[in-house]
Amino acid sequence: MSDPQRNGPGTAGFVLGLLGLVASFVPLLGVVAWSLVLAGLGLGLLGLLRVARGQADNKGLATAAVVLSALGLVVSVAWVALFGRATSDAENALDDLQTRADKGAVLLYEVTGDASGATVSYSTFGATGSTATAEEVATLPWSKEFTVKGLSHGGTLDVTTSADGGTVTCAVTVDGVARKTATASGPNAVASCSNF
Repeated sequence: MSDPQRNGPGTAGFVLGLLGLVASFVPLLGVVAWSLVLAGLGLGLLGLLRVARGQADNKGLATAAVVLSALGLVVSVAWVALFGRATSDAENALDDLQTRADKGAVLLYEVTGDASGATVSYSTFGATGSTATAEEVATLPWSKEFTVKGLSHGGTLDVTTSADGGTVTCAVTVDGVARKTATASGPNAVASCSNF
């Protein structure tokens, strides 16, 4: 029968493999789990080698050390793959947001109608700031195009007919998609294309 002291590597490998397997299921303990399962695997293999040479008699414990350590290693590798994937997805999402912020949006403001005069008040806002302007327009149609940058952007467009009345229609298009239209008729009537 072998000297019981020669069973130490297999026993130690079992303990480390078991602790490493348990720790590998906790994401924040992954760094500790790696060292435990690798040490457990090495000691378990050493224990099996001693059993094969007849220097130890704890084949079951050494085998369990290798199995537990291997399972802990698989779980640890799975966590690394999961965190790697999550990190990659987060980087891609940030890159997408940055691309959208850099690209911005094209706003097209248009005013049509039969009013003999109108006041067009408009504004834009984006990452570079905001602008607000009012123009007296003698004849319609009228249009302006803006490029605004940033993830949050927009503006307002309000048209007021003159005291002579008439009909005005405002329209806002963002990146080629109609977002808001409004029509007003009569003297000093207001068509508002805001909140788009």
